[in-house]
Amino acid sequence: MQYQLSRIVAGPLLRLLWRPQITGLEHIPPEGGAILASNHLSIVDSIFLPLMLDRPLTFAAKSEYFTGRSVSQRLAGTYLRATNQLSVDRAQARAAQDMLEAALALLRRGQLFGIYPEGTRSPDGRLYRGRTGVAWLALNSGLPVVPVAMLGTDRILPPGHVVPRLHQVSMRIGKPLTFEAYQGTAPGKARRAITDEVIQAIQDLSGQEYAPMYASVRKAELNGGASPE
Repeated sequence: MQYQLSRIVAGPLLRLLWRPQITGLEHIPPEGGAILASNHLSIVDSIFLPLMLDRPLTFAAKSEYFTGRSVSQRLAGTYLRATNQLSVDRAQARAAQDMLEAALALLRRGQLFGIYPEGTRSPDGRLYRGRTGVAWLALNSGLPVVPVAMLGTDRILPPGHVVPRLHQVSMRIGKPLTFEAYQGTAPGKARRAITDEVIQAIQDLSGQEYAPMYASVRKAELNGGASPE
């Protein structure tokens, strides 16, 4: 109920100011679980994609998104909580695995779960090497992965900015990917191959330049070797 109420309250304003457009909605299964794997350009990715879907979508978002003190962070945190997004404390050693297990439980209950295979926001608009959590979910759930490209969200709230800008948002949803062929393959090899296939599908939709390194490593380089955001 709270999820739908938040869409009713916030939806008209979001649609009026940022005019979001979406293509490929027919690729979202009308029922049953599925994994939506998206590129990650901005905190608002987790706001606009659930807004545009008919079915509830749960994302995992770092806990800082829920506790930020700026006006934009407070508004985003309020919306994320209202739409039941998962808060992940990345300082905890088991945070990643705990998130995956919580996501798997959602999927097994027939829900949609959204994941950012890059693991963190792109620092420069490029598409970075994927972490293998998306493949772990695909193999353990047996469910399809639906690739998604977010376009324009980095122009609304770029990293380091606190006041949202006006810019149109677009989303492209691709055909579901299934991975039955990898059942029985060595787990590490299968997870890497599946993740690379998902990233390639996202790149085909987004047109982003691919960077063959982890986004967190690039962030550390840009921060002079400091711990990534």
